[in-house]
Amino acid sequence: MSYTEDFKQTIVELYQSDNKSKSELAREYGVSRTSINNWIELYAEIDVDENNTITYKEFLAIKKENQRLKQEAEILKKALTIFAKK
Repeated sequence: MSYTEDFKQTIVELYQSDNKSKSELAREYGVSRTSINNWIELYAEIDVDENNTITYKEFLAIKKENQRLKQEAEILKKALTIFAKK
């Protein structure tokens, strides 16, 4: 079954703030504990510093964007070298 992002985030929030166990949430909402574990891994907030948090999903998106930007920079460096020779 496919669940919305909002639903997944709500389950994670309930786990973190209401101190409900994964088993309780699984029974109450009819989802597997494995799914809840996966959602917690993706959506649980991690403290970056005193004022900022990030989810693992956001971290992965930033990492992917960083990799893309590095590739673009490398392509531009190569293009600059080619145009500088002309």
